[in-house]
Parts: sequence; C-alpha cells; structure tokens
Amino acid sequence: MPRRRVGTEQKGGARVRVTLLRSPIGFNRTQAATVEGLGLRRIRHTVELPDTPATRGMIHKVRHLVRVDGWRDGGN
Repeated sequence: MPRRRVGTEQKGGARVRVTLLRSPIGFNRTQAATVEGLGLRRIRHTVELPDTPATRGMIHKVRHLVRVDGWRDGGN
C-alpha cells in the first residue's frame, strides 16, 4: 500500500505564483537545488504552488532570484 504524503497538494486553499527572474548559476548550490525544488526550470518560467509554510520558506531562501506574482485563494 503506497504511503500518502501529508501536507502536499492541498485541494482548494491558497496558491502562490512564482517566476524565476535570475539564474541560480553563481550562487550557492543549495539555492539552485531550492529553485529546482520549486519546479522552476528556466528564466521567466512560472509555476503555481500551494501556499504552505514550506513553500514560503523556499521562496524566502531564493527571494533574490524569483518574483512572487501574488497570493490567491484556490477556493470558490
């Protein structure tokens, strides 16, 4: 029986849109790993992520590389 990951992929809930503006090349390797963990693949690539404390922490770590377009409620 597969294990269910707790706290991921919330149904509804707030979402955040993140865009990669600068390349992580030349910065700490952990920051490049964080960008990859956010799902950002290339410059000007935008992803929509669930608004969780873990996501906010990752965004804070690479705040000089990304832009947060806005927080929106995923509900009705």
